[in-house]
Formats: sequence, C-alpha cells, structure tokens
Amino acid sequence: MSQNNRQRVLIAGAAGRDFHDFNTALRGNDQVEVVAFTATQIPNIEGRRYPPELAGPLYPGGIPIYPENQLEELIQKEQIDDVYFSYSDVSHEYVMHLASRVLAAGAGFRLMNPRLTMLKSSKPVVSICAVRTGCGKSQTSRHVLRVLQNELGYQRVVAVRHPMPYGNLASQAVQRFATYADMDRHDCTIEEREEYEPYVERGAVIYAGVDYERILREAEQEADIIIWDGGNNDLPFYLSNLHIVVTDPHRPGHELRYHPGETNLRLAAAVVINKVDTADYQNILTVQQNIRQTNPGAVIIKAASPIFVDDPAAIRGQRVLVVEDGPTLTHGEMAYGAGVVAAQNFGAKEIVDPRPYAVRSIAATYQKYPNTGAVLPAMGYGGDQIADLEETINRADADMVIIATPIDLGKLIDIQKPHQRVRYEYQDIGTPTLTALLQERFGKR
Repeated sequence: MSQNNRQRVLIAGAAGRDFHDFNTALRGNDQVEVVAFTATQIPNIEGRRYPPELAGPLYPGGIPIYPENQLEELIQKEQIDDVYFSYSDVSHEYVMHLASRVLAAGAGFRLMNPRLTMLKSSKPVVSICAVRTGCGKSQTSRHVLRVLQNELGYQRVVAVRHPMPYGNLASQAVQRFATYADMDRHDCTIEEREEYEPYVERGAVIYAGVDYERILREAEQEADIIIWDGGNNDLPFYLSNLHIVVTDPHRPGHELRYHPGETNLRLAAAVVINKVDTADYQNILTVQQNIRQTNPGAVIIKAASPIFVDDPAAIRGQRVLVVEDGPTLTHGEMAYGAGVVAAQNFGAKEIVDPRPYAVRSIAATYQKYPNTGAVLPAMGYGGDQIADLEETINRADADMVIIATPIDLGKLIDIQKPHQRVRYEYQDIGTPTLTALLQERFGKR
C-alpha cells in the first residue's frame, strides 16, 4: 500500500468490462488508486490513456493503458497491491494461470463482485448473454426484439450493447445509433456495425459506449423496455428482469469451463440450447445435462439457427472463400461458422484456404490464433485492418466469396469476386419458447 494509504490497484482488461468495473465500483473510491489498466484481445488499445473526462476528479491526468505482457513489470515497478481481472471469454485455466503470474509477482488477485457493477434501471430489462462467443447471441437478441415489437406490442424498445470502444474514448462515452448515418459519423468498425446494423434495420435504437450509467439514463428516456445485448460471454451491466443465456452444443462442456460464462449459466432464468439443427445429438444431451445439474431452476429452450442465401444454386460446384465472424473464430476458438455450413449445404466444390493469401494484420491474426481453420475471420478493428481484409479477399484464388458476417461486408469493402451473404436467424424448436417466456414475464402492451 502506498504512503498515502490508498490501495494501489491494476485492472487487467480488454477495453470493455474493465472500464465499466472502474466506473461503477472504483472511480469514486478515495481508498483505492487505480494505477493502470492492461489490455489484451483487442488490437491498438494499449498505449492510450483512460481520459480524465471519464476517470473523474481523483484522476486528473487520466489512467495509462499498458499491454498485458508488461503485467509483472508493472506490479513490481508500481508496487501494486491487487490486480482485478476484468475481461471475458477465457478458460478457467487461463484465469488461474494469470492469477499465478500476479501472485508470483507479489500482488493479490481479485474478481469484481458483479452485484457492485449491475446498474438498476427504472424500466424493465431483458438481458441476452452467452457462455461463449459465437453461441448465437446476436440472432437471439434480434428475435427478442421482434417478439417485443411485433407480438407483445412494445413500440419503444431500446437496446444497449456491450462496449466496443475502439476509437476516442471520451467522444465515445455515450453513443446512440438510430440510422446508418450515425454509424458513419462515429466511424464504426466492422465489429461495431455487425452489432448495430440489425437493430437499425428493424427501426430500433441501440446505444453503446463507455459510461453505462449515462447510457442507461439516456436510454430510459425513450424506452418502454430495454434489451441488454451482451458481448463475448460477459455478464450484464444492468440488473435484469429476465436473464437469457445462450449455449452452443458444437462446444459441449464449454458452458462449465469458461469465465464468466459459467457464472452467466448459474444466473440464468432461461437457457437456450442453440444450433440443435446442426449439432450432434449426444452433444445436445451433454449440454442439457450440464444445465440441469448447474442451474436446475432455469427454463431450457431449444433453438435452431437456419441459414439462408440469395442464390443457393450459384454456390454449387464453386471453389469458395468463406468469411466468418472474426471474434467467433479467434478468442471464440471455433474453426468454422455459418459460412462453412452454407458452403457444405449448398454444394460448394471446395473451401479455399485463405491463409496463403493473408496480408499484414490478417496474417498476424492467423499467427496469434493458429487453430483458426481454413476460413477468413472478418477482422476490422480500424481502417488499416479493413484494408488488409479487402486485399486478402481479392488476392485469394476463389470463384466466389461467401460472407457469413452479421453485416453486408460488400457494402464496406470492394470485393472483386462474385459474393453471397449468409443470413441466419433464431428459430424456437418445440416448447417452451422465448415468445411465451417473454409474454409471461412482461405481458402485452
């Protein structure tokens, strides 16, 4: 502890949960000094500062952000007392290896109590989270939006998305998206557009940013009900009236082996077993058994994610390059996604391996995530990376490009090959259904 008796703290994060934990639990605590953040998972976050406009009066110079590989050095140099672990979608083993590094360097290791960081809303909140990245949380959220709007009669549905602050943090404190022009004005990355566009297409408003207390209070002014659209497998930032958690039987057992996904599972009021149309039956049973043993009070709902393309016949017999959702392939650890399923279902002759054609940051992504399969992750955390993605696609020796990202990638980059977009939507299988559950909990307007 420092001479001024403030506990010296470091927050290990990835430009999301870490900032929220600081804002809600530590920013105004004069007994704690947050010396630094560390960053991983997201490129180009380290080397910046959490700005004083957001850090508050106890931090007039802001707070520096360092790469996580400097963790031990920072603990010793800055005489850190405790390290808070504040990011998501990592295995329990990963968390404890990091804890071992922290302890060996001479600091304590802590996880933030989520109840300290879940803000209470004056409006009903339905939260959609997952046990891993790539479970199908986005299409589940879109389905919940449709049910609330079209079947239950809620005209003022506002979504709030888990943070993706890749630009100027101060200017991104509160972001509101109601039009495509809003996304252009905020210079959104591919990852951001993938999450915001589906809401804008359906006439809904979606918020995101850095300061989720301010975001919540603004959203409440125009909402009858709020959707928390989670990121990765993180916990909701708001207290929820109905916590829905999505699981993936293509990765059975992951619901119990990843942080904080297992916590989500234990908190869930309803658990969706998604992708039952394409998963092995035994794997579905394994996930179902794990849910019942871990959270016996949760309602279990089975769902499919059927895929659609505009011209299935055009895929038959073609050599195709498949572009999949980036985070699903990288820290989500999936070797394939909806694009590969579409290529196989619609009779592609061959899936072309993009790795020999990858350039610069895309090649670096394959080096960092060597288990990524013969598919192209749609990485686009900035203009340079989007340009690298475009060049990689156009260099590939393929007849056609299959795009399985939540947005139409062809509108953002110049793809010089025939291309088709894969769409996938949520579909209840049997009963109970999300529609019935939402009606039971919130009623009709």
